[in-house]
Amino acid sequence: MEDLRQTGLIELRDAQLRYEPHFLDATTADRLFNHLTAQVKWKEDHIRIFGKTYLQPRLTALFGEQGKSYTYSGIQMLPTAFTPSLLDLKKKIEDLSGEHFTTCLLNLYRDGQDSNGWHADNEKELGDQPFIASVSLGASRTFHLKHREERSLRFRMQLEHGSLLLMGGAMQESWLHQIPKTRKSVGKRINLTFRKVY
Repeated sequence: MEDLRQTGLIELRDAQLRYEPHFLDATTADRLFNHLTAQVKWKEDHIRIFGKTYLQPRLTALFGEQGKSYTYSGIQMLPTAFTPSLLDLKKKIEDLSGEHFTTCLLNLYRDGQDSNGWHADNEKELGDQPFIASVSLGASRTFHLKHREERSLRFRMQLEHGSLLLMGGAMQESWLHQIPKTRKSVGKRINLTFRKVY
């Protein structure tokens, strides 16, 4: 698996990818991480995989515009209204990307045993070729990518505190991604993924 060490635009087959490691300055990132850790009402849902039910290996929360529910892996989530801090972050990302977002899915990884398996953000309510903006706070974790058809195309990159990853084009059709478990001692990480739900 090849390391992606680039910043800015990253050239990948069948995808648009951009990584900004210092999207938020350290003070802003620290403040937002502490606020979200303490104030969000985190949930641990059950998820159904291949006919079996498991506790999802991370905590989640959904914020967004009213009436814009979001469903994945059999879990339907209803949003809480955006907080002022999330609205500020959303506007900052929209100004940079030129995209509009209705919804933010938050994941809290409590330690290295919390994870998110191979998947694509391709739910029908996201429309064709969804544009996803992903902000990372807290501990750095490894992000894996693999092409659905060309098996030799496998990459990994570190998602750092205060960073922004933008995924667009045919990314969700052509690639899968994951945050794997790790035996390393790592602290908490919060991932905020902004999406447009139709």
